[in-house]
Amino acid sequence: MVALADYASDDRTARVMLSMMIEPADRTVGRLLRREGAVETLRLLDAGGSIPGVRVEETSILHHTAEQFASRGGLGNDLARVLDESYAPLIPGDAHWPVSVNVLGDRAPYVLWAKGATSFLAVRQETRVTITGSRASTSYGDHVAGELAHDASHAEQIVVSGGAYGIDGAAHRAALSSGGQTVAVMPGGLDRLYPAGHRDMLERVADVGLLVSETPPGSAPTRHRFLARGRLLAALSSATVIVEAGARSGALNVAREAHALGRGVGAVPGPVTSAASTGTHLLLSEGNAAIVTGHHDLATLTGDRRQAPARTTGLRATRDLDAVDQNRPGRSL
Repeated sequence: MVALADYASDDRTARVMLSMMIEPADRTVGRLLRREGAVETLRLLDAGGSIPGVRVEETSILHHTAEQFASRGGLGNDLARVLDESYAPLIPGDAHWPVSVNVLGDRAPYVLWAKGATSFLAVRQETRVTITGSRASTSYGDHVAGELAHDASHAEQIVVSGGAYGIDGAAHRAALSSGGQTVAVMPGGLDRLYPAGHRDMLERVADVGLLVSETPPGSAPTRHRFLARGRLLAALSSATVIVEAGARSGALNVAREAHALGRGVGAVPGPVTSAASTGTHLLLSEGNAAIVTGHHDLATLTGDRRQAPARTTGLRATRDLDAVDQNRPGRSL
């Protein structure tokens, strides 16, 4: 059988292999990474013996996972494919690694795959704000998300979101049409853009902004990866704003992650008759979020006091994506 360690003599390749083999946010593997380093972690998983500090049951599962991964065949070709120059695998210590995610500790990503302006990850976390919410958004939610993203863009903040339908899409589109900068965090591989209906928008994000994923090319979006992505959306930014969310919306998971990390959390109040605002009202009633009604609240949450210029007309975020200035900074940053 193939020895996994034979393929990974350096930290980057070892981390890439771990991302191919282990699901995101695995605390046991994360703890080993911090204690032993990536190359030694891979060797321990492949060795078949006991692993110091890891329970027998967990050790057995990890060894089984490594054995299945090594026996599937074509590992060398698979490794070459995911290391293709189309995507940049970032690891801790790289110039553009976002140090803000290191606060996740044992749940920190093993590697981040990126396509676009990776320098967006190297700026101060106060420069980034996460705007997210329900996929089943209302026109009110889309409007407010667009307003917030537009103003954040004109205050030279980077809008981070998840690329999904609803609030995410409204935030990305507003940032793009405002000539701003935006980052989309994907739940699967960067060669499998999700949702398919947002492919054009996401390709535009990759062209002038940044796509990021912690799963390698070829990975399908799964429920676990959607949930795990929440911690990245929270950790990448100094503040997270939930525009709309139902009572069981996944966006609430992002808010909880941000709150647990000590980051700013904001929620937009909505009509009391709207089910789409049930989750945001819950966050506000529990005292786990501050009320956000405009960019002044956003600036307070992020600690970034730069203000957006006053608008002279209606919501600019409704401009078509084709209005994006193709000469503005993006990938080349």
